[in-house]
Amino acid sequence: MLSVEQIRFLREELETAKNPLFIHDDDADGLCSFLLLYRFKKLGRGLALKTAPKLDHRLVNKVLEINPDKIFVLDVPIVEQEFIDAVMRPIFWIDHHQPLKREHIHYFNPRIADANAYVPTSRMAYQVTGDVAGNPLDLWIATSGCIADWYMPDFIDSFVLKYPTYLSEKKDLTDAMYYQKLGKLVKMFFFLLKGKSQDVHKSIKILMRLESPDEVFLQTTAQGNFLWKRFEMLDHKYEGLLKLAKKEVTKSKLVLFYYTETEWSFTANLANELMALYPQKVIIIARKKSGEYKSSLRAQFPILSAVEKALEGVQGYGGGHQNACGAVIKEEDWEKFLGQFKSQVELSE
Repeated sequence: MLSVEQIRFLREELETAKNPLFIHDDDADGLCSFLLLYRFKKLGRGLALKTAPKLDHRLVNKVLEINPDKIFVLDVPIVEQEFIDAVMRPIFWIDHHQPLKREHIHYFNPRIADANAYVPTSRMAYQVTGDVAGNPLDLWIATSGCIADWYMPDFIDSFVLKYPTYLSEKKDLTDAMYYQKLGKLVKMFFFLLKGKSQDVHKSIKILMRLESPDEVFLQTTAQGNFLWKRFEMLDHKYEGLLKLAKKEVTKSKLVLFYYTETEWSFTANLANELMALYPQKVIIIARKKSGEYKSSLRAQFPILSAVEKALEGVQGYGGGHQNACGAVIKEEDWEKFLGQFKSQVELSE
């Protein structure tokens, strides 16, 4: 969690920004973090980082074109020094992945002080945007971001009290995510980031102003109805893939599912749900695109070390949290990576 001093500092920097740019990860935690800060400031521009889990030279020209006075980087695992040096703007990086050493940047990561700390970026953003408990008007956004990153927020009782139709009582994460209406709300934040850019931009603009999740799930407004139709279409495609993925579950400890869908990426969502449904298994979901395998790896026990060792000697990169990792591997090295990962998992048994 952020300290009182860090909250005060970030809030002041946000309040005094004239043209802030929010660069956020392309997932629900990243999106919710952006929404929390934007809805507090009501000014600025959001930019989802879709190309890779790192912010580097490829985005420098775009940033200079926008010409922000301050940059807030949210839930992005890697910010390269070359980007920091090139944009020449104050950067405030709020993250919870493996800590990195960088210069000339304001860096907020709870794992710097405690290597085992696990606090989603959306939880820290919620600290910044209100009192200690955050802005109650955005409670549904903060809760969704936390649950999406497999973290039960300390304010869940407040959510239950305000939104009992979404979560009637405090549940464990698996129940909340996959057996309660809250889970559909969380999936919405993931899925609305997918598809044609104009549809994604329109969806995010609506979320920037939406007053309640009921606008979507009860279709009480035209904007909410638009989001519901998009979510329903995407959820239908996802459920089809999930059904196919379940067929790959055998007696083996490893569940490996490949899919080649070129328009929609549900890799992380499939991995998360299969992990919850099969807690004794190691899940790998891999999607082949542009000569690479983009994969999500999940388990309800630590696998980060196995992933890091499996990356040795292969063309690719990856990492993440102890139980949830991602990796992008060149097609020609995929079998080598997979073999090394399997060996590491077997050694850890």
